[in-house]
Amino acid sequence: MGYIIAMAGKGGTGKTTLAALIARIIKEKKLGSVLAVDADPNNNLAEALGIESKETAGQIIDEVAAHPEKIPSGMPKDRFIEYQLQTAISEGDGIDLLTMGRPEGPGCYCYVNNVLRNIVGKLIKEYDYIIIDNEAGLEHLSRRTTRRADALVVVSDATPVGLKAAARITGLVSDLDIEARKKFLIINRSAEDFAEEKARAIRLDYLGNLAYDAQLERVSLNGYSLSGLKDDAPVLSTLRRIGERIWQRN
Repeated sequence: MGYIIAMAGKGGTGKTTLAALIARIIKEKKLGSVLAVDADPNNNLAEALGIESKETAGQIIDEVAAHPEKIPSGMPKDRFIEYQLQTAISEGDGIDLLTMGRPEGPGCYCYVNNVLRNIVGKLIKEYDYIIIDNEAGLEHLSRRTTRRADALVVVSDATPVGLKAAARITGLVSDLDIEARKKFLIINRSAEDFAEEKARAIRLDYLGNLAYDAQLERVSLNGYSLSGLKDDAPVLSTLRRIGERIWQRN
């Protein structure tokens, strides 16, 4: 069974950036195969990884709903969707990518959500590490991907608003009955040490803070993938040091 790392945090905290950097570190450590799942509707993970995204799962669902005649005779609809999703995986250099998106058509998606969860469940078994970049509402974790995570990584800034959002995410995990074996907090773009008791108050294990990195900012502002970030970039060096517990399987 693949090891699932679920990223969460309010918009603007750098959650997607850290998801891409964690994928890069796991790849460079040669810990195993990596599937990155972009479950955030903003769909920025492909750009951060430098991988060209194919069709999203949401687009596939809409296409099947609009054109059921495209399903081959005798093939169950869920099998056809599974096949289409397999072909939608973008293969990168050591990291594969599946962009979820969301269906735009009208109607109830209970059936679709069950199909997606079953398919992602199969994909999880085919990779050593699965990194899921979630939206703050955790909709994909609760409905469309998987209800479990080996490591939940909540990314926040040091502001009261950011920490309230982190607390809401922790509450959602409990309310939605998502099984998270390890729950961590990373404070991003902060040079100051963070009070660890604040993390405990929102039921998270504080890993550390990542200071502002001018090199990372330049790469991001120019629209380049994070693969262009130098190996000795401060944010990478710090994440390698504080993040070991994220990808450790024990």
